Amino acid sequence: MKDLILTIVKPLVDHPDAVSIETEEGPNGMTYKLSVYPEDMGKVIGKQGRVAKSIRTVVYAAAGSSQQKKIFLEIVE
Repeated sequence: MKDLILTIVKPLVDHPDAVSIETEEGPNGMTYKLSVYPEDMGKVIGKQGRVAKSIRTVVYAAAGSSQQKKIFLEIVE
């Protein structure tokens, strides 16, 4: 799942080397915390959160049938 997120996010940003993902497993499911270079935050979120919503939709759809636990994607500063 990390590879999918990186494949989607890296072409969107100006600093692809600064993209990192941390994972946390909790009782409700797996949380992926995406962090990018501060100047690239707007590109990942998009106008009114449209890009972020689209990224989440693709990630959730890819994980839907293959994972038993829920998947969450957070964009952190």
